[in-house]
Amino acid sequence: MKKELKNQVIESISAELKEYPNFYITDIAGLNAGQTSKLRRECFEKGIKLSVVKNTLFTHVLKASGNAELESLIETLVGNTAIMYTTSANAPAKLIKDWQKKGEKPALKGAYVQECAFIGADKLDELVAIKSKEELIGDIIALLQSPVQRVLGALQSGGQTIAGVVKTLEEKNQ
Repeated sequence: MKKELKNQVIESISAELKEYPNFYITDIAGLNAGQTSKLRRECFEKGIKLSVVKNTLFTHVLKASGNAELESLIETLVGNTAIMYTTSANAPAKLIKDWQKKGEKPALKGAYVQECAFIGADKLDELVAIKSKEELIGDIIALLQSPVQRVLGALQSGGQTIAGVVKTLEEKNQ
């Protein structure tokens, strides 16, 4: 590969890292053409960009970043490497877990999610458990609504109880 082409690839990978805040380093070796197409299609549907990279070029990008968390991922760049770029923190982890339930690759090597490095396939369950921004907002709204709903429920049931007591007292007085 010519030096100019290598520089273009490095610049392209750097641009992807700037565009997508989260990425997963995976191994998709052993997948046939049909499985690879299916994986790419599922990635596209979930908003994940899948690309195969050369380890040496990706290493240059990680070293050039000057970020210690990113540089710690260099040790995962062994063998075949595919990168899953995403804006959703846990979408690739869920996809990998679904594929592994079927007994197929991709295998997780490492990930950079929410400015933290995760190294090793044993971190997959932790990555699946990470909530997206939308899920966190939904949880916060549910927590904020819960006390209000309890108060309204108590007032409504209390109103019926009080009305029932008043009605009973009126009937006794007559």
